[in-house]
Amino acid sequence: MPTALKCGWIRAMADAGVASIEVGSFVPATIVPQMADTAEVVADAVTIAGLRVVALVPNLRGAQAAHAAGAHAVTIPISASNSHSLANTRKSTADQIAEVGRISAWVGAQARPMQVEAGVSTAFGCSMEGVVPIERVVWTAAGLVAAGADTIALCDTVGYAHPALIRATIRAVREAVGGRLRTLHLHDTLGMGIANALAGLEEGIRAFDGALAGLGGCPFAPGASGNVTTEDLVFMLESMGFSTGIDLEKLLATRALLAAGLPDERLRGQLALAGIPRTFHRAA
Repeated sequence: MPTALKCGWIRAMADAGVASIEVGSFVPATIVPQMADTAEVVADAVTIAGLRVVALVPNLRGAQAAHAAGAHAVTIPISASNSHSLANTRKSTADQIAEVGRISAWVGAQARPMQVEAGVSTAFGCSMEGVVPIERVVWTAAGLVAAGADTIALCDTVGYAHPALIRATIRAVREAVGGRLRTLHLHDTLGMGIANALAGLEEGIRAFDGALAGLGGCPFAPGASGNVTTEDLVFMLESMGFSTGIDLEKLLATRALLAAGLPDERLRGQLALAGIPRTFHRAA
């Protein structure tokens, strides 16, 4: 997607009321060339009043670049599955936990604060290893908190989770790290994204990652498809009485900008297909 269109799309989503957006990744352009302009995108996004600008980083070098560009927060993916960690970052899970320690220490020494979120990837299963024991997920999350992460996200990288597993994992991780567990990052590979979000909501989670039109999917996890669709997630939350601050009509309109920037990308989402029901009322 051309840089100007990315920036315009982010501005349109912010205008719709999305208050926190992960706008890009500071990863090697030789491996993920579509993220080569992330510094420019972050620098533009931080000028949008009221928007919390997040960038994904794999290491200290990426965190330093994100900080220099003005990002308010970074998210660092740490795979509970060692095989996925090696495929994604060429480092073991233990080595990546140590890298979070280096990032946290460096950020803590800077004059401008930047939040450090660690995402436990493959927390609900791995397309390389299969079942990831909950004990392994807990060990990873606890290690990340000990390394200095401000918050923890549990990530269903390949979309293998189901509501019962979501509940059990949240309870086990929360027992280990308490309120540091904040976010669920869900994929819709098997059509379970919204059901899993509801399970997380009922377990007290109040922060969810989503992607407009279900965009996304990890290029280093075989079989992974798009993230849970933001529009459908917002519709569910607002319908249940949770105020997101997001205008659904404006949010749906931003899909046109996404389509213009990525004309060959399949756009997903039930709400866009069906339209906003006449019975819908935004939460007060």
